[in-house]
Amino acid sequence: MAQQTIPAPVDTPESASTEGSSRPVRPRRALRPPTVVVAAVAWLIAAVFLLPYLQMVITALRPASELRDATYLPDQFAWSNFVDVWRESNLGSNLRVTLLVAGGSTLLVLLVAIPAAYYTARVKYRGRKVFLLLVLVTQMFQPTSLLVGLYREFYQLGMLNSVWTLVLCNAAFNLAFAIWILTAYFSAIPVQLEEAAMIDGLGRGGALLRVTLPLAMPGVVTAVIFTFIAAWNEFVMGLTLSTVPESQPLTVGINSFIGNYTVQWNYLFAASVIAIVPVVVLFAFIERHVVSGLTAGSVK
Repeated sequence: MAQQTIPAPVDTPESASTEGSSRPVRPRRALRPPTVVVAAVAWLIAAVFLLPYLQMVITALRPASELRDATYLPDQFAWSNFVDVWRESNLGSNLRVTLLVAGGSTLLVLLVAIPAAYYTARVKYRGRKVFLLLVLVTQMFQPTSLLVGLYREFYQLGMLNSVWTLVLCNAAFNLAFAIWILTAYFSAIPVQLEEAAMIDGLGRGGALLRVTLPLAMPGVVTAVIFTFIAAWNEFVMGLTLSTVPESQPLTVGINSFIGNYTVQWNYLFAASVIAIVPVVVLFAFIERHVVSGLTAGSVK
């Protein structure tokens, strides 16, 4: 029999590059024109939204003598504006009040919204749809439409100029959104997981804390970030229910730099930069959970 010859393998760049490694080398995908256009438009939109914040920072660093100059950048950066606005105003106490109000109202909302949303998602009680409809309807009421009644109520209770008054009001106005979001998220979690946990010896509360709540954490984070930001940015209730400068939130304290005839633009923007830093830091840490939380309940 004639001996059959096997052709020798031909060396190629791909085979040569993969001889020393176990992973195959994947060719790079070339950027297609639609991808480049979408990326360019995205960067342009981001720049449009970031330019006002950049202008705010630049104005915060302007000396008082250069506020009326037409130049975009000041000749000298006045970093002392941040020190002066902290020392010569009630900004420190206003920041403390805002942190207490935003943190306290967020905690109170979670303590009430989690059990309410869990019970609404798991128990098919009579009037469940009416309850969810009422929760949604309460979102239509603006705090300004209830200010007179709230002021008279807290005045009779002797609770004006109190941090806890602002905590209760902010929690009340943000509770409906948290219940709505968490109800949708709890409904998307299979009930069989809780039943398996209860078979293993856990009660209803233990199944909620150890099984359901960790799975619902993106929804909880979404409720936290929206409640915290809404309480942080609240202005009208803080202006009406707190008349003492030391007990007013940060949004009202910043407004004090706007006078009847003059506006201290450098101090106003310096205080605004200080006000947005905590929210930006908080959102940077938990922003990856927000998108998954907003889509809660959309896919089962």
